[in-house]
Amino acid sequence: MSGPVGPATQRTALRLPAGFMKNWTLDDIAWDAFDRSKVDPELLKLVKAAALVEHNGYEYATYLKNVFGEDAEFTTAIDGWAREEVQHGEALGRWAMMADPTFNFDTAFKKFTDGYKLPLDVTTSVRGTRAGELMARCIVETGTSSYYSALRDAAGEPVLKQICAYIAADELRHYKLFYTHMRRWLEREHLGKWGRLRIGLARIQESEDDELAYAYFAANAPAGAVYERSVYAGAYARRAYAVYRPGHVQRGVAMVLKAAGLDATGRLNDWLTRLAVGFMRWRSQRLARAGA
Repeated sequence: MSGPVGPATQRTALRLPAGFMKNWTLDDIAWDAFDRSKVDPELLKLVKAAALVEHNGYEYATYLKNVFGEDAEFTTAIDGWAREEVQHGEALGRWAMMADPTFNFDTAFKKFTDGYKLPLDVTTSVRGTRAGELMARCIVETGTSSYYSALRDAAGEPVLKQICAYIAADELRHYKLFYTHMRRWLEREHLGKWGRLRIGLARIQESEDDELAYAYFAANAPAGAVYERSVYAGAYARRAYAVYRPGHVQRGVAMVLKAAGLDATGRLNDWLTRLAVGFMRWRSQRLARAGA
């Protein structure tokens, strides 16, 4: 990571990135432009893991539809959201198999879903309220939009760059989807700004939970390897944190603050951005020294 974090007055409003393409398909990807010589093996490991998580979109949709069962407006929207998430996994998985012909996406996905299970038998949110659940979903979409923007900017391989640009734009739209429905539910459930921020920060802390660690394991571990959460969480975090630049973090912080109902461009953004950039740099370097 390098470069200063700009002042609040220099920030731009949240908007879709250049080249945004709504409702794209796999046929819109310029697969013929693939350049193996520009594949970064470290980014490839991240892409393999991301493909598994994204492709599990229908499972996440099942959980959300259980929680929001009688909210027809939201559950209908979730069907479209899930289809786009699954397509993200298909695009990333196809690219990963082009970059590494030994990688079998279907086998890795089965390994992931066999070992990592979502709570699909619940009918209430693990966040306590539906507004809280939607706040947590805003955080997830904040993270993915920022992450794919960072991968796009880090990638030298042109097809991966295009895929990540499309996905980053989708994830920003998904953030807006959950934010809109959160505003609806806040009219029924009075979850205050600091309560929302608390949920948001808690969800950020979960970024090193079993989901991403197990996805990294399922996608990258050699045959016969035994899953150790700390090992694979560290391996994922070292590589993922390294692709972020201050601008990616800054925009992500703005999205978190907006979802919490706080000033997205003020001093709190500056402080949280600097804190997050410093932590990610420190954590990535520490894990690298430890051989993660």
